[in-house]
Amino acid sequence: MRAEDLEALREDMLAVIAACAFALRGTIGKSALDDRVMRAMGKVPRHEFVPIELQPYAYANIPLPIGFEKTISQPFIVALMTDLLDIKPQDSVLEIGTGLGYQAAILAHLARKVYSIEIIEELGQEAKQRLRQQRCSNVELRIADGYHGWSEHAPFDKVIVTAAPDLIPPPLIHQLKTGGKMVIPAGLPDAQKLILAEKRANGRMTTKEILSVRFSQLEGTGSGL
Repeated sequence: MRAEDLEALREDMLAVIAACAFALRGTIGKSALDDRVMRAMGKVPRHEFVPIELQPYAYANIPLPIGFEKTISQPFIVALMTDLLDIKPQDSVLEIGTGLGYQAAILAHLARKVYSIEIIEELGQEAKQRLRQQRCSNVELRIADGYHGWSEHAPFDKVIVTAAPDLIPPPLIHQLKTGGKMVIPAGLPDAQKLILAEKRANGRMTTKEILSVRFSQLEGTGSGL
């Protein structure tokens, strides 16, 4: 596809994200997503993070398969989850579930450092290559079981999880800074909710259900799968 065609599709995607946010303003508590998030969504070439045969559909507001029964989330959900984290330029962010690296590339535009974990080696290696091509030099990627987080680089200012456990994994709670935020889909496969969790000064987590979602289940030794 020609560069100008892709640019037009990316502009359409941003318009759809904005329309979705406005339509769900009563649910998400705001009528528009943060400007920094929208700029990042406009900069990152989503077509570079999907299988080549699906590039014509890269900017549609739908999830797309990336292999191994995994998907890249629809653009609005990527934007919403990123917005809910309220990422600051100095933040260190942990991502669980790299996939092909699209969410990590968005985070890379917003945070000081992104640590991303992918359990499927083939996807992780492919993500490394795609992120390198996009010069996302502040992303460090690891092939591992994301349920256990990445203790060597903890604590994190923000944590984002792109696969759904039944319950929030305790290691991820432990590795979140006091005052930090986590966005995670959780629940049984047919009853998942997108949750915004915040860690209080006493170490306790407060949680808020944002909306119903459907994500792949979180794989790993700690998730009961």
